[in-house]
Amino acid sequence: MSDNKPDTYRIGELSKRADKTVRTIHFYEELGLLQPAERSPGGFRMYTDKALDRIHWIERLKELGFSLTDIKNFLADFHAQDTGPHSMEALRAFYSEKLHDTRDAITRLQSLENELDASLNYLAACQTCSMTEAVQACADCEDSQHIDSEAPRMVATIASPA
Repeated sequence: MSDNKPDTYRIGELSKRADKTVRTIHFYEELGLLQPAERSPGGFRMYTDKALDRIHWIERLKELGFSLTDIKNFLADFHAQDTGPHSMEALRAFYSEKLHDTRDAITRLQSLENELDASLNYLAACQTCSMTEAVQACADCEDSQHIDSEAPRMVATIASPA
């Protein structure tokens, strides 16, 4: 007869697998975000891979800007729904909103990437510049390498006096 019981491990092993401190795991427990699967006969907290999944989920929400208190409140609201389908609909709506926010952030970061790339390309010509004027003249550079291009905003703005 085979035992299909999932593998369990103590908190030290969980902390290594999750790349978190034991104190962090205890704190997640104190907040009600994580709980051990069982206790050993010696009273040790025992965890399964479900705890790793929960820690990963918590870290992802933190990356989205949620505090641990926000996560705790979300979980309480999620579990307070009348039915499983209502809970899943709340989760779907939550993830849908976060996906929209994430896509907006990606768009903003891609725009920033493009501005930085344009600035670095423009500034590459400055490495061989022989101009002896003050930096303010850089905003209106007439070097032959820049003659056909206007200084990107992130270059022109900083070269000009406030």
